[in-house]
Amino acid sequence: MALVRDPEDLPDAPAPNAEENDSGSDGEDILNVDFEWFNFKDLDFHGVKSLIRQLFDVDAQLLDVSALADTIVKEGTIGSTVKVDGEETDAYAFLSVLNVSREEGAGAGVKGLREYLCGMAKEGGEIRGVLEGKGKGKGKGDTGVVLAERLINVPAEVAPPMYGMLVDEIEAAVEDGEPYEFSHYLVVSKGYREVESRLDREEQGPRNKKSKGKGKADGSSGELFYFHPEDEVLKRFACAYEEFEYKKDEGEGMADSKRAFQEMGIRAVGELILIEGSKWEECVKAMGEYLSAPS
Repeated sequence: MALVRDPEDLPDAPAPNAEENDSGSDGEDILNVDFEWFNFKDLDFHGVKSLIRQLFDVDAQLLDVSALADTIVKEGTIGSTVKVDGEETDAYAFLSVLNVSREEGAGAGVKGLREYLCGMAKEGGEIRGVLEGKGKGKGKGDTGVVLAERLINVPAEVAPPMYGMLVDEIEAAVEDGEPYEFSHYLVVSKGYREVESRLDREEQGPRNKKSKGKGKADGSSGELFYFHPEDEVLKRFACAYEEFEYKKDEGEGMADSKRAFQEMGIRAVGELILIEGSKWEECVKAMGEYLSAPS
């Protein structure tokens, strides 16, 4: 697999060459990287904690991220990390599932996560019902919350092996009598919409209704883009899907801060993807086919 990096970021990057710039490379170089998958170890705590913060964006401050990371790492054989330079290095990606239906023995991190998700899900909706109605469920009634995140330049192809291993790990855990037999999986993810810069709108001044065109009142486009391309497959198998705005969202100012050198800013939104346990393995298989690396 390959990561795309600017050559100026690579060690001893050569000086720009005019002929090379005319070759159509657009200033990008391809760095080949061999990824490896590992079970969690204690040393993964800080890396997992950082990735959880990335996943929940500005709302990470509402969660006990340290407790969540500690719970995930201590699960050991459930879930995995992706690394580049061996098992003792930092994780580039992680995947785990947490049982949010067992009150007894649940740590502060898991309890806080369940409370947060209940607050984000629509009242009276199926997702909220699954989270709340199965609170005291046992065995087949449990709900597993899937948390998965990776560094921004890590290719999506690392995801299917992690999900595939999770299927096997859960099967083995259930055979051993551990509480991982889920009636539903709730995948927490994140997408974004492009947002017209507030600064640009202020410079242009007021526009009449005919000139506004399509889009929302806040200047955002209607199309949802994915940070995780696998979400497209997960949504195909979902029995319920919801988006939510982050509680700590700072509005258009935040979108402008993420604009960089693009004309449009981006506004992140949370995603909740609910999948029945009976369809989980089929979904994971379809994900592998969708994201299979080109031969």
